[in-house]
Amino acid sequence: MYDLIIRNGTIVDGSGMPRFRADVAIEGDKIAAIGKIRESARETIDADGHIVAPGLVDAHTHMDAQVFWDALGTCSCWHGVTSVVMGNCGFSLAPCAEKDKLLVMRNLERAEDISPEAMQAGIKWSWTTFAQYLDAVDRLPKGINYAAYMGHSALRTYVMGERAFDEEATTEDIALMREEIRDAIRAGAIGFTTSRTSNHQTPDGRPVASRIANWDEVRQLVGVMGELGAGIFEIAGEDTGAEGPRLDDYLARLKSLAVESSVPVTYGMFSSRRAPNYWRRYFETAEQTAAAGGRMFIQVHSRSLNLLLSFETHMPFDRIPAWREIRKLSLSEQEAALRNPETRRKLVEAAHQRPEDDGGRGVGAEARIANYNWMFPLDKAMPPYRSVAELAAEQNKDPVDVIIDLALEKNLKQFFLQTLTNENQDHVLEMMKNPRSVVTFSDSGAHVSQIMDSSLQTHVLSHWVRAKEALTLEQAIRMLSFVPAYHWGLTGRGHLRAVHAGKLAAHRKCLQRFSSTTPADGQQAAAGIDR
Repeated sequence: MYDLIIRNGTIVDGSGMPRFRADVAIEGDKIAAIGKIRESARETIDADGHIVAPGLVDAHTHMDAQVFWDALGTCSCWHGVTSVVMGNCGFSLAPCAEKDKLLVMRNLERAEDISPEAMQAGIKWSWTTFAQYLDAVDRLPKGINYAAYMGHSALRTYVMGERAFDEEATTEDIALMREEIRDAIRAGAIGFTTSRTSNHQTPDGRPVASRIANWDEVRQLVGVMGELGAGIFEIAGEDTGAEGPRLDDYLARLKSLAVESSVPVTYGMFSSRRAPNYWRRYFETAEQTAAAGGRMFIQVHSRSLNLLLSFETHMPFDRIPAWREIRKLSLSEQEAALRNPETRRKLVEAAHQRPEDDGGRGVGAEARIANYNWMFPLDKAMPPYRSVAELAAEQNKDPVDVIIDLALEKNLKQFFLQTLTNENQDHVLEMMKNPRSVVTFSDSGAHVSQIMDSSLQTHVLSHWVRAKEALTLEQAIRMLSFVPAYHWGLTGRGHLRAVHAGKLAAHRKCLQRFSSTTPADGQQAAAGIDR
């Protein structure tokens, strides 16, 4: 007798092969059989009219802190994601002793928009080393599965303390960091990550710790994984400009690192209206790396990257002096001020000024100066949306008046999208379908006040499969399950197939550590994804 049988479902198994109708039998936490199953089970689910698919895999999250106060793994779990990789972009919570935790939080606070107050309240610190952090995560109740990178910023502050934010590492520092990476990989870390982008700053405007490292330090640390023959290197890349010698040099270094170390290299990439073909250079480099004997794969998104704005959270005007005091008021007081004609007139006029502090340059997910051609009322679930500029022209109004009117109609609870990148959806689809890409990069667990991209996987299904018919369901499920599971080496994920008893012991150590207490992937009869 099986523990569970899912009967009468349509199987999309993650391989990309055509769907078929079958039953799925579960024994313990593994798929025991797929086909016409005549045996009985302790529990049966009728999946008639529904798709049975593997759990989706999101390999770019920042759930390192959230996992301690959110047992379900929201919002990822609501979108079919059953396995995530955290610790991206050089940011992890280990190694770090409790007495030094503010150093790690300093790296995360502005760069990833995770408040230190939330981390202080939600995390019971019980580790120093990375292995101890993995043990702490292992003990938690979890609704989804987790794998974790060691982050360069945490590693630097662990070894160097405050020096990590100002100084290059000494020979002794690098030797200690190499030993910590070696221990972390042996304990089950999935790899090592770093950041070199100016988007990642501390609250006082300094670079996060990893940005102080020179390239030789990065190369030596990645080399540890090459020596062990295990681990993946993820990088938030350098600011090179769209073309020229700086870009050439950076891409050459990435390629050499992948080829010489034999460590897979991965990073995220978007299209941009400011440099429409910039992304193509990175895909060309991935091809050249493969031809030279290295591995490089590129993380891409499934839609535009948008800031989510509202008067309840952030607006583009928040740093303008005339708005600053108004925005400190309660929502009802702000509404009263905006309904006052004279106050409103002054605010609309001031909204066209630039902030005094930094010329309007936002860092990370911080609000930018409004671009009304790329700012949209979020008035329905799916695009296309009409821009504020279009509405203003149609109504013969100032764009700021349009924003205020729309917000007041909903008592200031109207959301707006401001698009940062991936404006060209043809480019988005082209990147998604490129064989060197992986559709992931939700950043779940980070940018919590302005970016909500945990739905990027269901956007593939609702927009690119159902609405646009640009992908088949089989292609999309493979793209979101098997492909990331393959690239990150998540054995036993991303593909529905029976696991024979003799093979059960072959599952990797990191997966054993982070298996959730929920049913196996094969039990996820995705009832919300109808035929």
